Amino acid sequence: QVQLVESGGGSVQAGGSARVSCGVFGYISSNYCMGWFRQAPGKEREGVVLIATGDGSIYYADSVKGRFTISQDNAKTTMTLQMNSLKPEDNAMYYCAAGLNRYRGSCQRDPAGYKYWGKGTQVTVSS
Repeated sequence: QVQLVESGGGSVQAGGSARVSCGVFGYISSNYCMGWFRQAPGKEREGVVLIATGDGSIYYADSVKGRFTISQDNAKTTMTLQMNSLKPEDNAMYYCAAGLNRYRGSCQRDPAGYKYWGKGTQVTVSS
């Protein structure tokens, strides 16, 4: 069984930075994808940044490219999302997830394909 626990986040002004981390408890197979998803009030959950556990390939949504950076320790026990130049539209609950949602080797953004989820951590960006 895998347990994911998010930490970090909080309130920040637009243009500022925040960091969220995901503690991974349990075994994650090397063919899994892991990533950060977010859900704003009244909106669907969306994949923001994905990382393939095995080869480390990374996908960034266009909305965060150049501003967000994902990292993972060698032991695959912690995954961190550094968020810079935050915008009001980044305001959301951020979730850590892991699963086998891959298509032709690439991690996919559809939340439905992710088996394990954390409870989420709030990032509030004020203008």
